[in-house]
Amino acid sequence: MSEIATGTTSLLRASLSRTGKWAASFAFVSGAVGDVLNPLGPFAAYIALGAAVAALIIAIAMVLRLVLAAKAMPALIFATSAAAIAGGVYGIQQQTNSQNGVIASLVPAVAELQQSLGIVSQKVAKIEKTVTETQKTVEAVKKSTDTMAKTTEEIALTQTRQTQQGTETQKTVEAVKQTTDSLAAGQEQQQAQAEKLQATTEQIAASIDTIAKGFAQLSAQGGTIADPKRPDEFYHNARVYELAGDMLNARRSYLAFAGFDVDAIDPYTRFATLLRVQDGKAGAREVLGSLAEKAKAPSIKLVHLLQFDDVQRLDKLNAFIAANPDYAPAYFLLAQEFSEDRLGSQTLADKRSEATALTKFVSYEKDGGLLKYFVDQTQLADWLDRSRARLTALGDVLDPSRFVPTLTPTRSNAGWSMTISLPEPATAISWRLGANGPFTDTGLIAVNDQRTGKPMPNPSFELPDSTAATNIGIKYLDIRGRETGPFDIRFDPDSALQQGNKQILDQFWTSWIAFDAGGNRGLVYFTQMLSFRCAIRQVHYSLNGTELDKEIKMPPCDAKDPYAIPSDYQPYFKVKDDVKSMAVQVTYTDGTKSPVREYKRQ
Repeated sequence: MSEIATGTTSLLRASLSRTGKWAASFAFVSGAVGDVLNPLGPFAAYIALGAAVAALIIAIAMVLRLVLAAKAMPALIFATSAAAIAGGVYGIQQQTNSQNGVIASLVPAVAELQQSLGIVSQKVAKIEKTVTETQKTVEAVKKSTDTMAKTTEEIALTQTRQTQQGTETQKTVEAVKQTTDSLAAGQEQQQAQAEKLQATTEQIAASIDTIAKGFAQLSAQGGTIADPKRPDEFYHNARVYELAGDMLNARRSYLAFAGFDVDAIDPYTRFATLLRVQDGKAGAREVLGSLAEKAKAPSIKLVHLLQFDDVQRLDKLNAFIAANPDYAPAYFLLAQEFSEDRLGSQTLADKRSEATALTKFVSYEKDGGLLKYFVDQTQLADWLDRSRARLTALGDVLDPSRFVPTLTPTRSNAGWSMTISLPEPATAISWRLGANGPFTDTGLIAVNDQRTGKPMPNPSFELPDSTAATNIGIKYLDIRGRETGPFDIRFDPDSALQQGNKQILDQFWTSWIAFDAGGNRGLVYFTQMLSFRCAIRQVHYSLNGTELDKEIKMPPCDAKDPYAIPSDYQPYFKVKDDVKSMAVQVTYTDGTKSPVREYKRQ
């Protein structure tokens, strides 16, 4: 063991003597270079670390006899020297805090050499780059901070909105509750108002009754009231002044009455008549219009709309009735729009409209329902008398089964001639076969209808003999150009032929039998019955009595040529000279029988 230590010491000394000087010099130079390059990086530390690791590896290899000690010893000395010197330089740098190295801080020439070689400028550039990157980082951080701040503000704003929405929701709930309460209160209020209105209506009716009684008493007394104060007094004075021809004072009294806003119809209709005489219809419309704007009474508004012309007046009157369906006087006034006095001549539609309105008006008379609308009861009595008289004159015009067109078919050998009978004058007539399809106008004839002052429409049209049973539609234009219809009328050719023939036989029964016609003594002709035999089922007769014990056998009806007499059939038979009379009875195809007709031989 001592021998190994002695050998190692000897080898170390020999190596130091041979390599120590140059190894130490080289290690010093490496440390100096690392110090000069320090601005670029801690090269002294890198050299010290590398050399130390190398020395450790060489020492381990020598101990393990992986290499010869004599060959590895110089390298171990060199690595150890380099590690010691470089480590010492790095330690001095750390203690002195020399960024550019220890030598540069002691020797200015070395510092100048660093600058000339660009070592420091690279460091500065690196520092500037680092500063720039740091600035960018700072800006990014600031941006992130701003974003976070903005997000925080948005979150706070959202929270605020949610809080506000919560508050608004609460307010809405409260508002709904308040509205519900208001509706409930409103219903109660409406109920109370309805009851109040009912009471007011009854009060108004009572007040009008009082006014009417006062007016009746004043009318009985006669003369004007010197200092009128009540509405009945003003109305009384207006009537007295009007009858006396003092229209100015009458007008003033009517205006004073209107100021009470009494819902009675007769004072305003009389006032309107006075205004039309003085100011014309336009002036009456203006005065009553100004009153209607301020008034609540429907009667003033009703009389105002009557001052318009024709169609406009009728439209307004219908609108008033739609809004006030139980205002009875309006129906009497509506009836006047369709009356003969207003129109001059009435169509069937006009008569029905007049009758409908008058019927409605009169229906309110029950239980005194009209009294509340009139101050002067004589005016109400006049309206009722006129209504009843007109309804009597109009008759059953409201019966839907009456006043409809009729068709009279007449068969000839060429076909059917259809004659139309209308319930009123018309300006045009049209027809069609069946339920669908276009209508055909019958055209006009060269005759003026004195009722319309226009050419008369043709009341007939033709159909072929092959026409089958069907419906025929008829429509027409009345004198005001309003279309009426269509009316569907059933047409059965067989039934029409039988009915037509029967009508002719009944009408001209005296021609059924002819004795000794044309000088043919002893012959009895029945040509007429034979020609219209399509309506006959049987013919029974008797001679010189009414026993009807004989029968004339008729040939069958030929629907294609109904009036032709078969060539092999004789329309007569022979009788003796002692036959003085002949009795005949016809049984028709509809089952009815004619009276027993008796014919005397001349």
